[in-house]
Amino acid sequence: MTRYLISFPSDAMAHIPDEEQAEVGRAAHAVIAEAKEAGVYLFAGGLNEDVEPVMVAADGTVAAGAYPQTKELRGGVTIVDVPTREAALHWAAKIAAACRCAQEVRQFMFDPLV
Repeated sequence: MTRYLISFPSDAMAHIPDEEQAEVGRAAHAVIAEAKEAGVYLFAGGLNEDVEPVMVAADGTVAAGAYPQTKELRGGVTIVDVPTREAALHWAAKIAAACRCAQEVRQFMFDPLV
């Protein structure tokens, strides 16, 4: 099995009217329940955009901020463990339909210790 990150930025859902947000939430939770039932679900969640990121250096020093290239990392993520890339794309399509926005799919590198 291979692990995939399925994600989207928070502004990808900006087009959804407030009165439809609850239905989108129900649809997204239904897909997650389906992924759990299928045995491919590992994790899902949204980044808390009210809490600013911090950097922790190798010496343990903590400073406000983020890597410049990830400053705008916000939104939702799902991690699935599936046998093929096609299976990951299948779940991404389900999430895209539920959340009403496109999903980015990235494969995690193989880790023999996991």
